[in-house]
Amino acid sequence: MDDQRRAAPRIRMLKSGKILLGKHAVPCTVRNLSETGACLQVQTTTGIPSEFHLVMSDGLDRTCKIIWRDDTKIGVHFQ
Repeated sequence: MDDQRRAAPRIRMLKSGKILLGKHAVPCTVRNLSETGACLQVQTTTGIPSEFHLVMSDGLDRTCKIIWRDDTKIGVHFQ
């Protein structure tokens, strides 16, 4: 996505996180982060619902809505 269309600037990073799906957690890497969203990398986006809970290793805890996805990356907006 073009940086000029973003609501807030994103910071590039490589932090570990978990996508929580009920009792199951999918490991992910947070590729970039802003106040309003993030880009997450996973082994596969198959089976990940359009809304989920993200918990990062630094304690960040957000409800997310998927804006875009490809085979291994997910762009999310924080709810």
